[in-house]
Amino acid sequence: MADIAIDVRDVSIHYRILNNITVQKSFFRRKTRNEIFEAVKHVTFSVEEGGILGIVGKNGSGKSTLLRSIAGVFSPNTGTIDLKGHSVSLMALGVGFKENLTGRENIVLSGMLLGFSEREIEERSQEIIDFAQIGDFIDRPVRTYSSGMHSKLAFSITAMLENDIMLVDEVLSVGDEKFRKKSLAKMKELISDDNRTVIIVSHSIETLRELCGRVMWLHDGEMKEIGETGIVLEHYLKFMGN
Repeated sequence: MADIAIDVRDVSIHYRILNNITVQKSFFRRKTRNEIFEAVKHVTFSVEEGGILGIVGKNGSGKSTLLRSIAGVFSPNTGTIDLKGHSVSLMALGVGFKENLTGRENIVLSGMLLGFSEREIEERSQEIIDFAQIGDFIDRPVRTYSSGMHSKLAFSITAMLENDIMLVDEVLSVGDEKFRKKSLAKMKELISDDNRTVIIVSHSIETLRELCGRVMWLHDGEMKEIGETGIVLEHYLKFMGN
């Protein structure tokens, strides 16, 4: 039996939502009413080293929130996440990029955040740029990028700067058809390494069927089911009326 690479135990994540009130009304209130939104509720699962887990669920089910917590973007409110000493990288839109820096500068910044030295990043920078295929935009601020270009650069950085654990949030389904095929082929190459552990969040049933050994279904922050890919996806699609 393979060693565990990701161990998530009773993880809950919530946000405090402040209700909007006018300045005038605030004078007559001593306290601002707020409410708690539970994004992830008591989720427990593990992924073996070399395993590929897909996460599926409707929008707002807590998929991206859970993935970002595993990546260390923020800590869960309760429960524990143990990566067993493995290095981790998150491949997602809107994470890790500084909007006023150029794509080239963000490659360096992202690489350093992933734990790579400047020399290691420099050695792979051209490979990242060539794979991303965003042309002269590589030397323009990321805030000028389309979502497709953002996705291409995010995927290229994480794919070329490989870590033990890869967390992939929807970037396989963004961009033009040619890039989607290329990124899917690259992802297959990366996950063929038996030592690399992968979690993929996606709305693409075809992608999950093709890449994942197991799938977890999240619904309103709770784990509804986890198991063999075909079975879980069949139950999910039936539940969603497809």
